[in-house]
Amino acid sequence: MHDPFEESLRDLLKSSPSNHDDDACLHRVLKTANRQVGAGDLFSLMGHWLEALMIALNNGSAHVAPVSRRTHSPASADKAD
Repeated sequence: MHDPFEESLRDLLKSSPSNHDDDACLHRVLKTANRQVGAGDLFSLMGHWLEALMIALNNGSAHVAPVSRRTHSPASADKAD
């Protein structure tokens, strides 16, 4: 059975080497991939930092409530009218 895709691959393998530099292409691909991974790690780090900040603000918000320095007498608070 005749397969045109297989035939085109065989033609590519038989053809003379092109001016294409494999090392330069690999370097360019790896450099781009490294940038993308680095950017993803940076955004992940900022997301975790923001999440930790929000948790800290949520847990610390109860301690920020205003506190009155006036003393309340317990007898007046329990007194019935």
